[in-house]
Parts: sequence; C-alpha cells; structure tokens
Amino acid sequence: MQITENLVRKQYLIAPRQINKLKDLAEKQNTSAAEIVRMAIDAFDPDVPADLNESELFDLVSTRVKEAIADTVKTRERLHNTLALLGEK
Repeated sequence: MQITENLVRKQYLIAPRQINKLKDLAEKQNTSAAEIVRMAIDAFDPDVPADLNESELFDLVSTRVKEAIADTVKTRERLHNTLALLGEK
C-alpha cells in the first residue's frame, strides 16, 4: 500500500474466527491484515442491502426501467399534446 494520507491507530474487538479469516485473506492477497480492513471499510456501502441476490437485483432494475419507460411515454404524450395546442394558435 502506498500511504497517501495519515493513518490513525485504532483498536477493535473481533472474534477469533474473524482473526483467522483476516489472516487468510491477507496471505492470499499478499498484504497486511490492516490493509484488508481498510479495503473492507472502503468497499462497504450501507445504502446497498447486502442480502440482495442477483435475481432480486435484476427484478429491481427491471421494475425501475419499466417505471422510467412509462414516465417517458407519459412525458412524450404531454409534450405532443402541448405542441399540438401551440400549433393550433
């Protein structure tokens, strides 16, 4: 890791299984356990539900796209009607 910012030493309590997992991940990535923790913190996004599986995510995206298409169709209809009214004047 190339340090580009000041780091602060903190202590956190974690379970033995987490220590083992951290050690294994660090060895596989050829880096330190501290770097693994920093990467995990950077990757964590509390706004994204962790329990969404691929099909649920696809369904959610599909629903949102359908909503966007329906809104676009309504907007185009209103625009068409407005332009028609302006053309009559």
